[in-house]
Amino acid sequence: MSITLRKIVKPVGYAVGALLGVAGLYVGTAFVLSRITVPKAQPQTPRDVLVYLHSNGVHTDIVVPVKSPQMDWSQLLPYRNIPSGDTSLPYLAFGWGDKGFYLDTPTWAELKFSTAFVAAFWLGSSAMHTTYLPQLESGPDTVPLYLSHDEYARLIAYIKKGFRYDADGRAQHIKGHSYGQDDAFYEAHGVYSFLYTCNTWTNNALKASGQKACLWTPAEYGILYQYGK
Repeated sequence: MSITLRKIVKPVGYAVGALLGVAGLYVGTAFVLSRITVPKAQPQTPRDVLVYLHSNGVHTDIVVPVKSPQMDWSQLLPYRNIPSGDTSLPYLAFGWGDKGFYLDTPTWAELKFSTAFVAAFWLGSSAMHTTYLPQLESGPDTVPLYLSHDEYARLIAYIKKGFRYDADGRAQHIKGHSYGQDDAFYEAHGVYSFLYTCNTWTNNALKASGQKACLWTPAEYGILYQYGK
């Protein structure tokens, strides 16, 4: 190998090694911290409101009843904002994430490096994805959670804080974007990154409402691990 080639290969090798090291540290830290449990704040509370933790295998949502004595979400997020306009759907799923990733990547096949890079390194803005749903059934990817009225009030406050509002106090609907017939996107607060992901947002929603959660996690498997133990 020539001296010139060595001068090129050596720093490239160092850079690759450093990147692999950082990636390994990230994965290892995520694995460890996601297995440290933040316990439910009050083990014994009234079972007043049924909500769900739902995963699609990558992304987690918090699912709540559309209408309850404490909150009518259809007033804030009207059924008319979803393509179907179906007012019979009784549940509503909330998922926070990077706006560019959400809007430009409806399927994994459409993922671009530029979109992932912007999302990972604090360079984008965020959006809330809301999906009206029929009655859910519990299963490996759908965990029922019973909250007291006080716990649900805290969850409501946490979710509402994530939205951006116009001068009239209305959630800012991102028109012309949906994945299906029953979902809509809204402008949101916060910036996505590899340290604060969609699943970190969900994990923090659990903490805010006094539910069992991970100490920290960027991935859905950490949250489901806590509820599968």
